[in-house]
Amino acid sequence: MHFTRPRDLVVAGLLGLVLGYLLFLAAYGSLPQLPLLAGVTFAVLAVIEAVLAFSIRSRIKSGRVVAAIGVARSVALAKASSLAGAFMAGAWLAALAYLFPRRDELVAAVLDTRAAVVGVVSAAALVAAGLWLEHCCRTPRDQDRESARGSTG
Repeated sequence: MHFTRPRDLVVAGLLGLVLGYLLFLAAYGSLPQLPLLAGVTFAVLAVIEAVLAFSIRSRIKSGRVVAAIGVARSVALAKASSLAGAFMAGAWLAALAYLFPRRDELVAAVLDTRAAVVGVVSAAALVAAGLWLEHCCRTPRDQDRESARGSTG
């Protein structure tokens, strides 16, 4: 398994943006109001992953035993979280792109815009936490190889 590439995140974000915007174009009138705290779930996940990242990082740096299967699961969680966060950030940005210009004509758009802002911030936090967790799961040998590549390239 390779580490998450920026290209993967951009593709997921664009996919969320396009699909989300099409959904809002087709069905905004029949959708219920977006809950203000709908995106907060991703913020909670981001905090949990950040705590896990710091825990794994301190264990690896101090040389304490770290179960390989636990680190592999953490990397899988990190990849899934960063991709899901990128997709949902795109979807929440689509909501903002649709709602922001309509705030003057639709009262519901004002409230839904606030929910979309919370969603974008929470999804971005999940992407950041996922990438940080993935970075913290690297072995010192992986980090040495990367610094050697950076100094020769």
